[in-house]
Amino acid sequence: MAWILIVFLIFLGGLIAPFGDILGTKIGKARFSILKLRPKKTATIITIITGGFISSISIGLLILVSEEFRQRLFVDIPLLQKTLDKSKKALVPLQKERKELESKIIQKENELNQLKSSIKEFRRGNIVIKRGQTLFIAEVNSSSNIKLDLTKIYNEADKFVRKIVFPINKDAKNILLWRPSDISKIETIASRGGDWILLIKSATNVLKGDNYVFVSPDLLENKFIVKKGDVITSAIMEKSDLNFKEINLKIKSLLRETRDEIKSKGSQVVEINTNGNFVKKIRDFLQENQNVNFMLEVVSLRDSKTVEPIVVEINIVKIAS
Repeated sequence: MAWILIVFLIFLGGLIAPFGDILGTKIGKARFSILKLRPKKTATIITIITGGFISSISIGLLILVSEEFRQRLFVDIPLLQKTLDKSKKALVPLQKERKELESKIIQKENELNQLKSSIKEFRRGNIVIKRGQTLFIAEVNSSSNIKLDLTKIYNEADKFVRKIVFPINKDAKNILLWRPSDISKIETIASRGGDWILLIKSATNVLKGDNYVFVSPDLLENKFIVKKGDVITSAIMEKSDLNFKEINLKIKSLLRETRDEIKSKGSQVVEINTNGNFVKKIRDFLQENQNVNFMLEVVSLRDSKTVEPIVVEINIVKIAS
């Protein structure tokens, strides 16, 4: 577009020059006078006015047909510069945010690649320890020498993990790595008093033959989760539910709720141990008590602390109609 305007202006200038010259010559020959000026000066003034008029028309045409020309002619340069400066300032935090996002993307890509690698190794059967897997559990008593206890626990845990990672090489030692800050934190918490449970979990997936195993120790209060005779969960069985399919579903649901309940209280056990044949017990009850409502109660059979097994039975309680 710019080169068209340049050609147009050159062409227009070429037209204006002879036209103004011809007009001035004719006025001079006619000896036309304005304001008592000599004809020669009058011709010069008219030529100047004519040139200015034609130039104005040219500029008007350019303004009319060229948006770029209008913008360049009427733009407020200081205002434009001020707007540009504001835009640059607004761009700075965006650039910073972009760098942070790019860094996060790179981090996530690395994690994804690591995950893909772990999946491949897992499929090959080379992963012997999974991330987050509990490797060792030990009791820590604040009344004893905590540092000495932690040293003993570390040695026992290291020996146990070596058998998993290096089942043949018996010379390998000190393959467990944990941060000194974790140990300091454990010592600080345990020094407050009470009984504690130390869980040593793997921080990464570990392949067979790896030289080191990074672990994350976690200190939990060794408290009672349930006591003998505690009713952990219960459910009412209506007369319409008195078929063995519904009863089996209800028992499974109750055991799931029981597991969730003890987890919420801090228990670290994965499964619940059950005692007795629930189905037979309920069948015998129904033969003697037909068309009645009753309640199923999941009852603890022993005192259980944080990492101790949870043993339960299901009791049947008749509900008065």
